[in-house]
Amino acid sequence: MNLRISIVTCSDTRDIAEDAAGARLEELVRAQGWTVASHVVVRDDETAIAQAICAAADDERADVVITCGGTGLSPRDVTPEATRSVCDRDVPGIAEAMRAYSMTKTRRAMLSRALCMQRGHALVVNFPGSTKAAQESWEGIYDQLEHAAHMMAGEGHPARP
Repeated sequence: MNLRISIVTCSDTRDIAEDAAGARLEELVRAQGWTVASHVVVRDDETAIAQAICAAADDERADVVITCGGTGLSPRDVTPEATRSVCDRDVPGIAEAMRAYSMTKTRRAMLSRALCMQRGHALVVNFPGSTKAAQESWEGIYDQLEHAAHMMAGEGHPARP
C-alpha cells in the first residue's frame, strides 16, 4: 500500500526551511516507499493547527496526518486540543505505544500529551517537535500505519451487518 502522509509542523519559531524535524519525517516516510502528500508549518494556534489538519485529511486525502510539535506542557502547546476539536474517534494505543517506546530513551517522554485520533479516513498522530523525539516516535509506530489505513478503509475485517 502506498500511504499518503501529510506533515503539519506546529511552531512559532520555525518556517519550512528551518523545520529539521519535519524534513526528517519526510525522509522517513519516503524510505518506506510512501508519499509525502503535503508538508506545512503553522503557528502554535489551535485554530491554525485544526485548519491544517482538516486540509491535510480532507483536501490532500492523506491516510496519515502527522503533527509535529506542540504536545508538551508549555502554554503555547495546543496541538492535542486542536486535534481533538476536528477528529471523530480516539485511537489511544498508538499514542501509548509512542510514549512507551520513547520512555526507553528518556523518562521525559511521560510529559507528552500527544494524541492519536481518526478524522474520517485519516489517522492523525501528534509527534513531539524535536528531530530526535519525532524520529523516536516514528520508530515506535510506523510499522502499524499500513494496517491502520487498511482498517480505516474497511478492509481486513468483515463489516458488521
